[in-house]
Amino acid sequence: MKKIIKKSYKILALILLSTMACTDLSERPYNVLVEEDLGSSPEVLAALTAPVYTRLTDLLYGWHGYFDLVEECSDAIVTPARPNGWIDGGVYRNMHMHTWNAFQSHPSGLWNRAYGSLNILNNALLNYQTIEGENIPVLVSELRALRAFYYYLLVDAFGNVPIVTEENLLTPDELPSQSSRREVFDFIEAELLDIMDIIPEEKVYGKMNKWAAKMILAKIYLNAEVYIGEAKYQQAIAQVDDIINSGLYILEPNYHTNFVTNNQSSREQIFSVIFDETRAGWFHYHWKTLHPASAATYNLGTAPWGGSAAIPQFIDTYEEGDSRFDIWIRGPQFSLSGQPIFNSMDPSLREVQLDYQNTMGSVDATREYEGYRVGKYEIEIGSVGPLSNDVPFFRYADALMIKAESLLRTGNADAAAQIVTEVRMRSFENPDDAVVTGAELMQGSRYQYGNYESGSIVSLEGGDDVQYGRFLDELGYEFAAEFHRRQDLIRFGVFTSKSWLTHRPNGNHRTIFPIPQPAIDANPNLNQNPGYN
Repeated sequence: MKKIIKKSYKILALILLSTMACTDLSERPYNVLVEEDLGSSPEVLAALTAPVYTRLTDLLYGWHGYFDLVEECSDAIVTPARPNGWIDGGVYRNMHMHTWNAFQSHPSGLWNRAYGSLNILNNALLNYQTIEGENIPVLVSELRALRAFYYYLLVDAFGNVPIVTEENLLTPDELPSQSSRREVFDFIEAELLDIMDIIPEEKVYGKMNKWAAKMILAKIYLNAEVYIGEAKYQQAIAQVDDIINSGLYILEPNYHTNFVTNNQSSREQIFSVIFDETRAGWFHYHWKTLHPASAATYNLGTAPWGGSAAIPQFIDTYEEGDSRFDIWIRGPQFSLSGQPIFNSMDPSLREVQLDYQNTMGSVDATREYEGYRVGKYEIEIGSVGPLSNDVPFFRYADALMIKAESLLRTGNADAAAQIVTEVRMRSFENPDDAVVTGAELMQGSRYQYGNYESGSIVSLEGGDDVQYGRFLDELGYEFAAEFHRRQDLIRFGVFTSKSWLTHRPNGNHRTIFPIPQPAIDANPNLNQNPGYN
């Protein structure tokens, strides 16, 4: 069992009372805990910072969490209607069909979890202003980097959001105003550049450091054309070059090392969210994807729910010999002792061995065996609850691929191909099969876009017209089920222009989500994003 950051619940309770703000600013604000209240021991300082990290587990994999938000709307993963349910009022269908509205639970989940964490984070920063110590500026820089991370998620998902800092807490009667996407972009950039010479360089597992901060910068620069209409690829290269030249990170020789149980030994992970089956337990994706009968394969203490799976068109793009394909659970299924296990929900299939097949009816109707299941993270044998795999949000491979894409988009396809080949090498037994050329990266995508019904494409659109589509394919193989796909599809112009499974394009405004209606109702300073009124 790994150690995770200890929390002082007494201190946390005091922090959470911060919403009870005083209106006489000449008096001491009682939502600020000064040094004589707390002291400045490492335990106290950890109690101020720990919640903003531990809450990331719920943000990423809580019910209708960030994973579902950015993967369910993509061309790779879907939660279709199943014989055992998963209709759920149409929320998953909405994500697949891009028909969500301002009441959709998935965007609301990100909004509420992010701003709830920012409230705690900003209170910690406000409290740090009252504590002296040589390590305080370092802790402040770490929290500011984490705050920039939260705003990176928000600006990517919603575009125009309020910027709330510790200064807002001193004017509690003023509801925050809404900032433009450019203003949020500029805030993230300025925050990270300002703390870059203060934040630690050394690796502290599960916490922000200089290199994680540089990854956030590289990400907003990579997506700057989407966010603010300006290309910043050279700036992205500069940030990841610093990470590459640090010598602190490597491509793990075995790709799957990044996703095993208690995977903190991986030298590829730049920023990871720590999960633990008993103390930080939100990682239950194996339940969401596996058929109930698959409990026998892993000796699970409870039956999975049998929901999400890979979209067949995405699976069909993989090259033969690519070991990254092994993240998908497929084919006939057996118990831990080697006995066949059987379908259970459809009376006509109860005597038929469970066999995950790469086919699917539609988002509205599937058989229980349809669709390969997500098995990227090792499922621990005998697990009785959530998994203890830590989730890498930024990996060294990501830094390399940011550089490769930036080179490709600035006319250096051959240099980009060298990097892509380096990333591919560990995933092919024959090194020659891993080599890709600049000319190939300039080609379209292998993905056969178009509407798909019951095993075949009924209106072929193809992927030949996707600029740099071959590179988009590579991102899909390397980062499948890693929070990437929505953002990548938007950057490559596919998200609102192509069809897959039952999805059809439904408006360019879908590149950002609506501001949740309850947030607008609570704050008259917020305006709904275009297209959702």
